[in-house]
Amino acid sequence: MKFQVMHRCPGRLRVRAVQGPMSLEQADLLEAYLSTVPGVEQAVVHERTGCAVIRCPGAETSVRAALARFSYDDPAVRALAPLHSGRALNRQYEERLVAAVASKLLRTVFFPAPWKAAYAVCRSAPYVLRGLRCLLRRRLHVEVLDGLSIGISLLRGDFGTAGSVQFLLGLGELLEEWTHKKSVDDLARCMALNVDRVWLQTDQGQALVPLAQIHSGDRIALYMGGVIPCDGVLLSGELTVNQASLTGESVPVAKGPGAMVYAGTVVEEGEGVLQVRQASGESRYDRIVAMIEQSEKLKSAAEGRAARLADRLVPYTLAGSVLAFALTRNVTRAVSVLMVDFSCALKLAMPLAVLSAMREAGGYHMTVKGGKSLEAVANADTIVFDKTGTLTHACPTVTQVIPFGGRSEADMLRLAACLEEHFPHSMANAVVRAAQARGLDHKELHSRVEYLVAHGIASTVGDERVLVGSAHFVFEDEGCRVPAGEEARFAQLPGQCSHLYLAIAGELAAVLCIEDPLREEAAEVIAQLRRLGVRRTVMLTGDSRRAAEAVAAQVGADEFRAEVLPEDKACFVAAEQAAGHTVMMIGDGINDSPALSAADVGIAVSDGAAIAREIADITVAADSLCQLVALRQIAAGLMKRIRDNYRFVIGFNGCLIALGVAGLLPPATSAMLHNASTLAISLRSMTPLAPAGSLAKAP
Repeated sequence: MKFQVMHRCPGRLRVRAVQGPMSLEQADLLEAYLSTVPGVEQAVVHERTGCAVIRCPGAETSVRAALARFSYDDPAVRALAPLHSGRALNRQYEERLVAAVASKLLRTVFFPAPWKAAYAVCRSAPYVLRGLRCLLRRRLHVEVLDGLSIGISLLRGDFGTAGSVQFLLGLGELLEEWTHKKSVDDLARCMALNVDRVWLQTDQGQALVPLAQIHSGDRIALYMGGVIPCDGVLLSGELTVNQASLTGESVPVAKGPGAMVYAGTVVEEGEGVLQVRQASGESRYDRIVAMIEQSEKLKSAAEGRAARLADRLVPYTLAGSVLAFALTRNVTRAVSVLMVDFSCALKLAMPLAVLSAMREAGGYHMTVKGGKSLEAVANADTIVFDKTGTLTHACPTVTQVIPFGGRSEADMLRLAACLEEHFPHSMANAVVRAAQARGLDHKELHSRVEYLVAHGIASTVGDERVLVGSAHFVFEDEGCRVPAGEEARFAQLPGQCSHLYLAIAGELAAVLCIEDPLREEAAEVIAQLRRLGVRRTVMLTGDSRRAAEAVAAQVGADEFRAEVLPEDKACFVAAEQAAGHTVMMIGDGINDSPALSAADVGIAVSDGAAIAREIADITVAADSLCQLVALRQIAAGLMKRIRDNYRFVIGFNGCLIALGVAGLLPPATSAMLHNASTLAISLRSMTPLAPAGSLAKAP
């Protein structure tokens, strides 16, 4: 396909597709394709102009070559298409917004006065009726002020003021609806499946295949800790399924043969075989949207306070209007007070500020599931880090395999990889990669594999029980022993590494030494978070005390806990909350899930376990912890902006009311200043929150 370079500068390229009008689907395909090109840090496609803005430092040549190869009809490209991109929703509301403003402009310029009056009268009916309904229910809400101000303006023949108030109220309702639907859409999409491959069950055994190749009627093997990729019926096995992301149930549900299970839920315990009923995942998205729209989970406490405050101020506004009329016997002054209600700014600016903050977080490759998560981030005084995959890179490496009992190093690594390949954890992936790097092919020798969270794996090879896991699991829980005469070798294991123990028939067979490369930015991130108001940083890990102590010292953590179990992490978080602390938990594994759920705000690393991403309130990309700094800056900036908005709205509109009572502002001027201030504060609420040049700024 041909592209024309419209503008270029070092690290940035703007190209236009040489074609006719670009559809929304084509824009999604091109953007998804560009994001997969090596060297591309960010790509944004604008379908209206057919242009793509690409940030690609040092990779312009490869990007040009990739664009030359691009085709909408390429099956590999079409496979990248997202089920739900949000582009159509934004286009719909952008067009509605432009149409509303253009319609108002045309009416103002071209409509004769009688037409304007007739239009204002017709448009006033919904507002007046809503106000009357509130009065009949004995409620003094902002709808009463809206109805009164419009109704009195019409009775006085001031159709221009009535029309302006209706336009601003309609604009506010449109933006509030857009805010809500965009938040729902973002949340639903971030909860969409992140599954690339699944274990297909065939008559010849299991095969790891791309999810796109799965069709209705296929059988899929399910394992503990994995996300269920498709809707279907459980053919065999017993599962405990976490359905919180779909149904909101906090307690895992037991599933047996014949039970229906749904895409996106997570297997907490057990194994089984699923027969696929619906492979696309579309129904899950629709159910999530319906669930969210029936809840108030998206709203932060600050947004709720804004709406409640707007309603609580209604009686004071009405009292001011009555007082103005009683003191002056001047209807104009009384209407001037009614023209200035607090609802527009409070109910419009707050959701816009939250949506803007969520979008800004998205620019740093963070997915935020609602405004209340940002509020918790801003208030957090204690941050709890998991170690493996969080403070360290999510790609640990096997540096050494130490066999015991006269066994072969290669055989032990092959056996460990055979068991570990079924489980999506960073340590398991390290073992599998090490076996592949050494060319150690393996076949399935084991029987049923049992995964014990934060402990390890148990299986049977021949007639012997095989264990892979932590020292606590292998030696304390299972009572395994070190082969006689090799205690000295065992005592001299490298202390700087994490250890994965392999035992056969109750005897230690090998120790796999695994290094977790420390994230280069970890120490600086913790230091910056401390400067941003975080009082304590704590590291929790199931690793040995020696390894934990070394990492904690390197990153500058205030405290650390080693050899902890998942329930220990959750208990630590609960204890901190009971002591009055607001806790932010960052983790990536299955064993972090209880703590992520218990924390005031849970943050999962994007390439971590599926259940961790499902439970977490925020997901950050795995490439850098620097995003946490930007997240804290955005959250703190959001709360400051909301407080500033409160002060401005109440102060400015209070002054307008006072000037109206004093007779210094006529109703039209009062309404104009009120509406102008509402637009101004709304526009300000959409400006960036994180400082320019932030450490974590995404490309």
